[in-house]
Amino acid sequence: MRNAYINGIILDGTENMVPQQGKIIFTDGSKIEKIADAAGPDADLKGYEIVDLGGKYIMPGLINLHVHLPSSGKPSKKQSDPVKLVKLITSNGLLRKIGIKMCAGYARTQLMSGVTTIRTVGGVADFDTIIRDDINAGKIEGPRIIASNMAVSVEGGHMAHSLAYAASEPEEAAAYVRKIASDKPDVIKLMITGGVLDAKVKGEPGELKMSPELVKAACDEAHALGLKVAAHVESPEGVRCALENGVDTIEHGARPDEEIIRLFKERGAYHVATLSPALPFAKFDRSVSNASEMEQYNGKIVFEGIIDCANDCLKNGIPVGLGTDTGCPYVTQYDMWREVNYFHKFCGVSNAFALHTATQVNAQIAGLGDVTGTIEAGKDADFVVTSANPLENLQALRNISMVVTRGNIYNNPKVKKMAQVERELDKFI
Repeated sequence: MRNAYINGIILDGTENMVPQQGKIIFTDGSKIEKIADAAGPDADLKGYEIVDLGGKYIMPGLINLHVHLPSSGKPSKKQSDPVKLVKLITSNGLLRKIGIKMCAGYARTQLMSGVTTIRTVGGVADFDTIIRDDINAGKIEGPRIIASNMAVSVEGGHMAHSLAYAASEPEEAAAYVRKIASDKPDVIKLMITGGVLDAKVKGEPGELKMSPELVKAACDEAHALGLKVAAHVESPEGVRCALENGVDTIEHGARPDEEIIRLFKERGAYHVATLSPALPFAKFDRSVSNASEMEQYNGKIVFEGIIDCANDCLKNGIPVGLGTDTGCPYVTQYDMWREVNYFHKFCGVSNAFALHTATQVNAQIAGLGDVTGTIEAGKDADFVVTSANPLENLQALRNISMVVTRGNIYNNPKVKKMAQVERELDKFI
């Protein structure tokens, strides 16, 4: 389908974007063919289906760099056992199909909320790549997926035996990377430290779990296979270990020192900030979050560490991306706009820079800088349309008028929202 998007106000996703009026976006199938002045010689609409945006704002689709598809983010008073749940959902063919369908539904929710690309960083078995391939084949609806499938952890480590294999030796870590790679993922995920829920001592979240030797073996194997490595890290010691041994993106992060900044630059590594999962632990009343006093204390350390890592990286010219860590309590599959807003609110960046980060910068970090992330000729037709101007108020992204992914148009997309989650999170807009 050849489409011509008229009467829209373009926010192109670049760092210094300003609203552009009087232009037409021409698409040919999944690609942006050209952008022309509405009154110019290249504005011939013959042969195009006209999509009249009626003065609304059109910008690149959001990109969410940190997603776990097996969970909705619905909070509960009692923690579930992820090991038992994964064991159950993979126990037979019927339950596998149910699990894949559930995860595919959550991927579609991301799309309907304005996210046209997601990067999964820890999933059940090979579900992520199956869903990715089904979307690419047009069998189901969903966003573009950069998939990781299972991660690599260690015994007693983060998500061991649920969303991650547990390695004991460097050779075993490398073998797990090869096993994961056999299903053709796009990225390898490592669980290098623990986190808030893993901590046994107040003041020590993000304890280093994976030895430097295991990290290096996994990274070396992944890089030999042409795959980048993302790592769950929530302490300075963990960040340093990850960067010294080959990790490409630090997920979450912690307060850096000069040595860590030097390693970021030396490695050409990126930081992916995830403020959404830490905020409920750090900011909610414990009667709401159901966190212990120790978990809340440690949550504040992690939350502040992510902010410090993002700010110090930005000051030193190190790219910072955004992801929601969707699946954690109070982190839904439809709230990427909140992560963008948190970046603005807690890291002090402008609305424009936050939007630029969630589009062009995230695309570059994901290795898709020449595919998506900006509105320009040759890129995929990945758009979000809003009635209000998100440059003025990021809450404009709460209500999406249209989503376009690789040329496929979804008018007035709807997602089912959780009243409790909305009510509690809205206190921190």
